[in-house]
Amino acid sequence: MRRKSIFVTLFQRYNPAMKKPLALLGGMTVNAFLRDYWQKKPLLIRQALPQFNGLLDPQQLIELACDQDAQARVVTQRRGQWQLHEAPFKPEDFNSLAKTKWTVLLQGLNHYLPEGTELLKQFNFVPHARLDDLMVSYAPKGGGVGPHFDSYDVFLLQGMGHRRWQISTQADRTLVEGAPLRILKNFEVEQEWVLAPGDMLYLPPHCAHNGIAEDDCMTYSIGFRTPAYQELAEQFLVYCRIASV
Repeated sequence: MRRKSIFVTLFQRYNPAMKKPLALLGGMTVNAFLRDYWQKKPLLIRQALPQFNGLLDPQQLIELACDQDAQARVVTQRRGQWQLHEAPFKPEDFNSLAKTKWTVLLQGLNHYLPEGTELLKQFNFVPHARLDDLMVSYAPKGGGVGPHFDSYDVFLLQGMGHRRWQISTQADRTLVEGAPLRILKNFEVEQEWVLAPGDMLYLPPHCAHNGIAEDDCMTYSIGFRTPAYQELAEQFLVYCRIASV
């Protein structure tokens, strides 16, 4: 932990932008966010990106999900039972889906759309070595992937529509047996909010959460993994070289 904190401290010290208020963080400075929230507790930011309504529409997402190289999944819920379907998909696969309680997820949207790459640049206050990718999901009313937790940091940015997010800091990690997804069996809601277009929710690792579509909605997930010490050090040195030019 000490080695990790040294690299983060150095990154903060040599990046002057860390001391400036950031609209994306609700007017908070990056230093304040990293000190008080990063890997510690959730943060809801209303209108983190005003006027943001997404980068594509549901039909465009479905078309991308049908790309032969796509990393895409469809999750359905019927009579309390969860099912997971993985790519490759064909357009007709989506015609047979119900009107509610399903979702399609696509990893690596930044590899398909230049706008996705531009969106990720707004999160460059976190060392690039941590960046995973930009995932987008679409769900009609009632759709979601069930209560779960992730082992990485994530910013959940709402595009079109509205999604209800329920969170819990519970220690119980018991999973539903036989489910195709890592769904928490005993999820206890502690807080919940409905996010509208432009709203964003930050969640630290292992914070249990459940997202439920209130209507046709799309959510953009910016994930940050925890890199190895050597990788983080290499990225910091690259940053120092760039900053000195």
